[in-house]
Amino acid sequence: MTAQETLIKYWGYNSFRKPQEEIINAVLSKKNVLALLPTGGGKSVCFQVPAMMTEGICLVITPLIALMKDQVEQLTKRGIKAAFIDSSLHKKEVEIIIENCISGRYKFLYISPERINTTLFINAVNHMHINLVAVDEAHCISQWGYDFRPSYLQIHKLWEVLSQEVTCIALTASATLKVRDDIIDKLQLKDVKIFSKSFSRSNLSYSCFNLDNKQEKLFEILNKVPGSSIVYVKTRAQTKEIAATLLKMKNSTEYYHGGLNHKERSLKQENWVKGNKRIMVATNAFGMGIDKPDVRTVIHYQLP
Repeated sequence: MTAQETLIKYWGYNSFRKPQEEIINAVLSKKNVLALLPTGGGKSVCFQVPAMMTEGICLVITPLIALMKDQVEQLTKRGIKAAFIDSSLHKKEVEIIIENCISGRYKFLYISPERINTTLFINAVNHMHINLVAVDEAHCISQWGYDFRPSYLQIHKLWEVLSQEVTCIALTASATLKVRDDIIDKLQLKDVKIFSKSFSRSNLSYSCFNLDNKQEKLFEILNKVPGSSIVYVKTRAQTKEIAATLLKMKNSTEYYHGGLNHKERSLKQENWVKGNKRIMVATNAFGMGIDKPDVRTVIHYQLP
């Protein structure tokens, strides 16, 4: 199938957004790619479509469990075999997933960058037929990025253990020129094609407030604007506190942070995605790339 036929069959769209098709063609022609696209700009399609058109499995490296879970669910709904490995899985469960990847039962495998430091995974990689490596949230590789993850600095080690030469696509919605150079350098990417789309979004508005009473403003916004909302706070304790306050005000609210166990996180995410809870109060462990069409406000209660 062509790229457009693949898009129609699995995603139900008749055409690509700019510059998705150009990025896909570059990946298919075995060029390493750095794609700078805004949140909601369709970054995942840029690696998922070419991976579906090529024999083998796509390895996706992403820092957030919530985003892994969401993308795997989205792919599974489309009839595409996908799995993720995170810290909630027992060793035996991880081994079974890896065996299925080696035998070709999965088309996508999502992992955190920390997984690359494990002997089990590195030993398995060479037995997988990997057709593409996608590095999501690639700004995390940079100490100049806002969410530096040291394990991202180990990703380039994959090139040393893979028996075949594999194309890499790095994607981000936030990268200065310095961070862009850092991504290419730290991933040790050669012959890179860079695609950049304006981060300006005509359907979004931005407001900043200098307030004495932030809580009052929070209630005002949530009462005035219907639809789902995410409220970002800095600490785990604040997710609970602010969610409890919103609940007292009769707001349907959930909270989420990195300290919750896997079952709790999955349930809370599902409650919000399915609309059982309107408001999600979260730390940045929640991420901003979860597909949900009715989100109307994203509120940073503290500086992000």
